[in-house]
Amino acid sequence: MSAADLLIAAAVSLGAGVINSIAGGGSLILFPTLVALGLPTVAANVTNSVAQWPGYLGGMAGFRREYVGQGGRMARLGAVAVLGGTAGSVLLLTTPSEAFDVVVPVLVLLASLLLALQPLLTRRLRDRDDATARDPWWLYLALFLATVYGGYFGGALGVILVGVLGTALHRLQLANALKSALSAVTATVTLVVFGFFGPVDWQVVAVAAPASLVGGFAGARIASRIPATPLRVLIVVFGVAVSIYLFTRI
Repeated sequence: MSAADLLIAAAVSLGAGVINSIAGGGSLILFPTLVALGLPTVAANVTNSVAQWPGYLGGMAGFRREYVGQGGRMARLGAVAVLGGTAGSVLLLTTPSEAFDVVVPVLVLLASLLLALQPLLTRRLRDRDDATARDPWWLYLALFLATVYGGYFGGALGVILVGVLGTALHRLQLANALKSALSAVTATVTLVVFGFFGPVDWQVVAVAAPASLVGGFAGARIASRIPATPLRVLIVVFGVAVSIYLFTRI
């Protein structure tokens, strides 16, 4: 990539970090940008995953108080996330790139629709807040499938995790906190797998990862000042447009 391309990737990654902190869906911005800059779709996907890893760590730091007393639960759910993230990452690298080219428009569209429905889901979970809920058996199966998706593609993974965890635990704030931790676990797995075996563009990562970290911290600071709804609408519209464009490439 040229210096101008790397500058664009860094700027978009900064914006993606901010968006992830405010509304979620940063991958729907960075992934298509990397494709537009000339990376093949699989390379763009794995580079996007690696570049956004620092932002998830920032999210964990923001929820550190919620993790008090949750050590055992986090260990159990984290182990499932490691298995699911590994399975999804290996699936991406071992299936033909043509298969990913076919399925990625569907995944982008699905992620966009999930992001659009996030306010409704959050409202329903808040109404059902219950601090006495225990982990149902199906939570682990649903979490495994969600993190397989996260390892394979990952767009709007946080929205999926909030839905799964919130439905199972009936505690929205805890679901948000665990979402950040499990996203970080999944992202760490993909970092290792893709770092050793994936077609990562390390030039892009070198400029995009620090930008993502800065964007994540900045987004956390300004999240209460920027209306999330207009931003979410823009991301959803952009994501739908990207999915249509990707459909035309098949």
